[in-house]
Amino acid sequence: MGFSRRGALSAETSHVEIFRRIPLFQSMEDKDLKEMANLSKEMTFSKGESIVKEGDAGLGFYIIREGGATVRHGDKTVATLGRGDFFGEMALLDDQPRSADVIAMEPTKCLVLLRWNFWSMISKNPNVVRGLLREMSRRLRESDKAMSE
Repeated sequence: MGFSRRGALSAETSHVEIFRRIPLFQSMEDKDLKEMANLSKEMTFSKGESIVKEGDAGLGFYIIREGGATVRHGDKTVATLGRGDFFGEMALLDDQPRSADVIAMEPTKCLVLLRWNFWSMISKNPNVVRGLLREMSRRLRESDKAMSE
């Protein structure tokens, strides 16, 4: 499962600004970011609630707006995520099952961009694909490095 740390957001940060901070979307114009922000929806999760479950269909991309979550693969904690962190970008590209559980550590709000809304955006802005590939390549390199240590 991909995930990234992007730094804390304030409670007042707009949805457009949140998307603007994500490397996948930095090459997009403001009007496209606004459209993407409008296509996303905010979801709230209780402490201990699964945000996504390993093995379930990956339907979208998540940005943690408030709160925090742990990423688990089996019984191993892989990462801890907080405001501004994101995960699930691979689900934007394919319909493979989730590779890890993400569980809210406290009440957590996420912005969620569903795959079909993302594909609508790609048809209008191919630069989004470039940013996504760049970020996924970075993560593959990190995984390769971690596995060789």
